[in-house]
Amino acid sequence: MVTTTEKTECSVEFLTSLNQIPAALWNDIADVDYPFLRHEFLYGLEKTGCTTEETGWQPCHVVLRRGETRLAVMPLYLKSHSYGEYVFDWSWSDAWQRSGLRYYPKLVTAIPFTPATGPRLCTAPGLDATRGYRVVLQGIIQLAEQRDISSWHLLFPGKAVAKQLLREGLHRRTATQFHWFNDGYSSFDDFLAAFNSRKRKSINRERKRVQEQGLKLRTLTGADIGEQEWEQFYRFYQLTYAKRSGHGGYLNRSFFMETAAGMGNQVVMVLAYLDQQAVAGALYFRSSDTLYGRYWGCEREFDCLHFEACYYQGIEYCIEHKLARFDPGAQGEHKIQRGFRPVETYSNHWISDPQLSAAVGDFTRREEHHTEAYIRRAASLLPFREG
Repeated sequence: MVTTTEKTECSVEFLTSLNQIPAALWNDIADVDYPFLRHEFLYGLEKTGCTTEETGWQPCHVVLRRGETRLAVMPLYLKSHSYGEYVFDWSWSDAWQRSGLRYYPKLVTAIPFTPATGPRLCTAPGLDATRGYRVVLQGIIQLAEQRDISSWHLLFPGKAVAKQLLREGLHRRTATQFHWFNDGYSSFDDFLAAFNSRKRKSINRERKRVQEQGLKLRTLTGADIGEQEWEQFYRFYQLTYAKRSGHGGYLNRSFFMETAAGMGNQVVMVLAYLDQQAVAGALYFRSSDTLYGRYWGCEREFDCLHFEACYYQGIEYCIEHKLARFDPGAQGEHKIQRGFRPVETYSNHWISDPQLSAAVGDFTRREEHHTEAYIRRAASLLPFREG
């Protein structure tokens, strides 16, 4: 545990485990409506062995305090690699090596394995968030200097925070995701009515193809998801990761059976059945206004089932529960023709070495122009009728 004292009489405390702060206190300061900042979620990742020093995600969480009063909290990890972040900086690591410098370890503020925009530094009433970030930044820089850490990376903050940290001297990087927005639709058919005829027919054909294969889908929430369903989903998750990446995934059985299962109604599971046997599944998390698509797995491949389970069922859930937005995860230009709009995502980066910091700043400024142009092109391909 490292503490850095400031002239403001605030101190920045670094926790090597979330068990060093009561869950109720963390959740009272954090925005627990955003599921990924709940103490249960973050400590669950740690407790089940997914985020540890051995996995390259050593907890180093921030608590900002004045005396005995905690004023703010923020997730932070000491990383020995760049896996599971979804903001790709492998080329930066190569540049450090060519310069004879060490890129790892680095500090990362992120939700592990979760490229979902949301709050990062959460402040108690009475503390200005701008001031909070300034004090935390000073504490992180001191920690980096003490431990010879190359950089700090804050991933997927909101637009206002990314802009503020740009003003504080951190580089801002932009990227693109595809999100669905609820324009007051009353049903999935109402949503499709906004499509041009050709694209609407294409979606209907995909959904019909799922039915033709004899597949039936069920949506379960919270306590309705039993141990059997969690076991089935974990098997699908492992199989799909093994086919795609050659390993069983970042998350283990204990995470799904204990942590995810303990998240109550903030967890939504869609299971696909063939002859009453589960063959595939998609897992979502939700807040009061947003659905987050996170994990998918299948026992065998079926035509169009991924689109149905991961996108169309999510859209139907949002419409039924009047959620404003559906964030289905990173990447995927195929989402455009299904009505997911391109949006900017952000990250901020503090680099200790002045020369390399200048190079990163030049790169991010040039990349931002390419991102803006890409979003304009992607938006022109949306399936909606003109007007």
